[in-house]
Amino acid sequence: MNATAVAAADHAMRHWQAAEPGPVRPGSDAHKRLFCRMLLDTHNPYKPAVIDWPRLDADALNRLTSLPIWDIAVQTEGRASIRVATFAGTVSDPLLRQALDMDGGEEARHKVVLSKLVEAYGITLAPEPAYPAPRDPEWAWLVTGYSECIDSFFAFGLFALAKESGYFPEELVDTFEPVIQEEARHILFFANWVAWHKRNLPLWRRPLFAAKVAAVWAFLIWERIGIARGLDTKGEAQDANFAMTGSGAVGVELKPGALIDLCLAENDRRFRGYDSRLLRPTTVPRLARLARIVLPGRKAEGVSA
Repeated sequence: MNATAVAAADHAMRHWQAAEPGPVRPGSDAHKRLFCRMLLDTHNPYKPAVIDWPRLDADALNRLTSLPIWDIAVQTEGRASIRVATFAGTVSDPLLRQALDMDGGEEARHKVVLSKLVEAYGITLAPEPAYPAPRDPEWAWLVTGYSECIDSFFAFGLFALAKESGYFPEELVDTFEPVIQEEARHILFFANWVAWHKRNLPLWRRPLFAAKVAAVWAFLIWERIGIARGLDTKGEAQDANFAMTGSGAVGVELKPGALIDLCLAENDRRFRGYDSRLLRPTTVPRLARLARIVLPGRKAEGVSA
């Protein structure tokens, strides 16, 4: 793709309005068309194999290779791709299945991007585990979706911080930018799927689904408590306490409150270009705003929102 085509694809990925006019009721067929077409129409056709990774000087290379995220990042994308693909296989609706296949394919592409990055910069990874298909596809899909809602919220802020601080070269940040925006699309799709799916369940199944969602959140909270203590869910050591403490790792120390302010601003910016009738992810931003009431730190300055 030439520079003009790349710019056009990037713009199309971030700005989308449905052609279908009028109000959209959550749970309706129009709602399903809205969030499925959003994902399908905003696909960016970049190819990881032809990404031109910029040359880094010694300091920038050391900063990149010392980040404690690469093993867990590659493995997370590996698990996400098989989980989404497995859930997609249970869906009979043609449009929804097409969108889920796109989602799973993009998750697999994220893993390839990360693999190409670590190869380009000589980052050594631990041996990858197997990625078996989950026994409960819906549970795995919910875990993946809500996990991405949590991780992407903080990643948006940390990525903006790394970009604005100049901690990494601008060329490297720009190269990785499409992956970050794809995660925004994924959680936008997921949030709307959850709302649509709940409203299309029989009344007797809705409490069961709500209980399943609550169990997923409990699992994710427990998982992240383990990560914060340097352990994974199997009790094995992990150096992955990055989302809430990562501002120092990208060259800028922010108080927790200021980091949350930045994440909230970036979260709003990432979704600004999409049809306003799409429901935005709300749980993590709502919890962040509640936490912000008691956390120290003035609003982050000098970082564009």
